[in-house]
Amino acid sequence: MNEVSGQAEEDDIDNDVDVDDDITAFEDSNRDVAAAQQTSDEQPLIEARNVSVVFDDQIVLQDIELQITRGQTVAIIGESGCGKTVFMKTLVGLVNPTQGEIYFDGEGLHHMGYAELTQTRRRFGFVFQNAALFDSMSVYENIAFPLRQSKVVSETVVEESVMQHLAEVGLPKNVAYKRPAELSGGMRKRVGLARALILKPEVVVYDEPTTGLDPIMSDVINELILDTRRRYPVTSVVVTHDMHTARKVADRVLMFYPRSRLDEDESQVLFDGPPSALEHAEDRRVRQFVRGEAGERLTELAHGLSG
Repeated sequence: MNEVSGQAEEDDIDNDVDVDDDITAFEDSNRDVAAAQQTSDEQPLIEARNVSVVFDDQIVLQDIELQITRGQTVAIIGESGCGKTVFMKTLVGLVNPTQGEIYFDGEGLHHMGYAELTQTRRRFGFVFQNAALFDSMSVYENIAFPLRQSKVVSETVVEESVMQHLAEVGLPKNVAYKRPAELSGGMRKRVGLARALILKPEVVVYDEPTTGLDPIMSDVINELILDTRRRYPVTSVVVTHDMHTARKVADRVLMFYPRSRLDEDESQVLFDGPPSALEHAEDRRVRQFVRGEAGERLTELAHGLSG
């Protein structure tokens, strides 16, 4: 009887060791990612070199030149149709530039094969405008999905990580077993953020993170974006129409303008600077946008200049 009991204890110890090894390996992997993130800041993390995107005969982006350094939170603002979302997609190779090149951590996306580009995309986390959760999966399965797809880890490690990230976005444990349809809009957004962070990405891309939310829940999302930056060494790109979000979370703001309403020699990026300078920008179109003033836009619309 003692021999059986002793064997059972040994089996339990072996199982505990296996789980500990899994957790240790997972933590080591995360430390490796963190170490890579602390590479020299001599080169920008993201760089657009003379990027243009044309669909049929419509110029969406033209001659975009900009750099994003490691650790920045950059808000991209501008009216509908100015190319914000298309630019965001070019950053990760979902849209190929018609002209020019995108570089990530010194490597040109245009030089990458499918496997390398897929690996590069895993260094990004995406928070989609409508959360883009899988309706047929529970919240737990949604958050666990990227981890299960990209790493070989035990279910114990998966559960630990899912629950940790749920807590970090302010959601209770019982939410894990609900379906997305049972959640409010704000809760779905937070689940989307938890899923985006589970692989410890270097860059988090937010597509209209506060759209459709009331002012209080919008500010909850803003606080979570700030908390994410404090908690993890991430670079953030926030595409938004929400000026409160741009002012609160960003340390740099870019304002794009529709190419169709610019003079030939004008840059499509009307503003590039800190949020504090927006109200006093030299370009009146920037001031009008951040203040929500129609200006001459009503006249333009009447003449069919919709952009």
